[in-house]
Parts: sequence; C-alpha cells; structure tokens
Amino acid sequence: MNFLRHILASTFRPQRTRISFDIDDTLACHGAGVPTEDSHVPAFIHRWFGEPLRHGTGSLVRELRRRGCSVWIYTTSGRTPFYIRRWLLLHGIRVDGVVNSERHSHGLAVHGFSRLPSKFPPAFGIDLHVDDSEGVRMEGDTHGFRVVVVRPDDASWALRVLDAVDLAQAA
Repeated sequence: MNFLRHILASTFRPQRTRISFDIDDTLACHGAGVPTEDSHVPAFIHRWFGEPLRHGTGSLVRELRRRGCSVWIYTTSGRTPFYIRRWLLLHGIRVDGVVNSERHSHGLAVHGFSRLPSKFPPAFGIDLHVDDSEGVRMEGDTHGFRVVVVRPDDASWALRVLDAVDLAQAA
C-alpha cells in the first residue's frame, strides 16, 4: 500500500524545475579580479579541499530553492561527485545531483549519440543549464535544450540566471 501511495503521490506532484551549473569558469572562476565567496571553514582547510567559488553563488542557490528549483552540477571534468559535493558544502551549498564526465558519457550512450555533444542536460531531466561556453549554447540550439551563458567577468550573472529560470518555468 505504501508503494502505491508513493507512485500516486509522485505522479501528481508538480515537477520541480531542474537547473544545472557548469564548474570551470562558471562557478569556479580562477581569473584575477573575479570576486569569490567567503568559505565557511578556515582558509588552510579550504586550500586543501576546494576551489574559489564565484561570488553570489550561495545567494543564487538559496533563491533558486525558494523558487522551488532543484540544483545540479553538470561538468564534463574528471572531478568526482564526492569532491564536488564536499567543495560546495565548504560554502554551505547542497546540490541535488551531480553529472561528471563518467555519468555524462554513460547517459549519452543510452541516447545513442554517435558523436557526443559536450553536454546534454535532457538525458538527466535538466530543464536549464548554466555555462560559460557559447559552444554549449550552440549545442543546446542544435539538440533542443536551454542554456544560459554567463561570463566570468559578468557582475550581473545571477540576475541573468534568474531571468532564464523565469522563462524556463513559464514554458
């Protein structure tokens, strides 16, 4: 009976908008002059376990959650999900899912791509992907998924993401 109740509840529950973020030059901006978040742990620990996190990420994630979004990381780097989750937790950020290079390759093989796009968010139920790459946006146009491009030097990047979320949720 509990199983049936779970199935019925998940069937009629409104779908949460799933947003994913790239890491390199999107959330982890190593360039000089890019403001970064303060860490919740001492600097000597943070140097061992993390990378600089783009300023505004924490408040953006809180706002996305307030709007009912599910927050994911989608990177084709070799970082492990454990590393990514730990890095973000150092900043007080929890994510709902992680797609790294291994999961990406497996997910796309299931969809039968002969030439893999660098990202394919629909394979993971992702409604909007945030990236610094125009190439990923072009792949989104080609393969039918939403991408918002944010540059590392864009001080209004979080507002650009929120505007794109509003469009995705209205669709």
